[in-house]
Amino acid sequence: MLSSVIAKRLVTAMCQTAWRPAATGLVPSRCYRGDAPDDVKTDLIEIPLPPWQEKPGEPTDIKRRRLLYESRKRGMLENCILLSLFAKRYLNTMSDTQLQQYDRLINEPSNDWDIYYWATEAQPTPDVYQGEVMDMLKEFTKNRNQEQRLDAPSLEYLEKEG
Repeated sequence: MLSSVIAKRLVTAMCQTAWRPAATGLVPSRCYRGDAPDDVKTDLIEIPLPPWQEKPGEPTDIKRRRLLYESRKRGMLENCILLSLFAKRYLNTMSDTQLQQYDRLINEPSNDWDIYYWATEAQPTPDVYQGEVMDMLKEFTKNRNQEQRLDAPSLEYLEKEG
């Protein structure tokens, strides 16, 4: 019987052989890596994601509703709370340019941790995402009024608050 360490290495090697060539060649510029600070990267599998595309001609009210939903339904709880409360406060007053910046910010990066680190200023924001909306999000993240931000509001609540 194989030990668990040997079995894990065997499964990891098979997954890398089976998946890596197919996944890395499809979308080299946009994929989810699942990086972790202590990851030794021996089990890294890149999952290709479709490229983000702006939706020209999308009606503003539809865009606001879509962004409201996407702000609430994130890949990690920290961003669910942060972005949904940010959307509650600012989304209905954003200009078309600000909506476009916000759309790009929350939908183009493939890793939610990147957005979180930029908003909390733990890492520098890339130039492509730096702008008025990112400045608003960074200021919002500082929580100068010391509001309780323990949970994301429901979608119905957000829409009524508009």
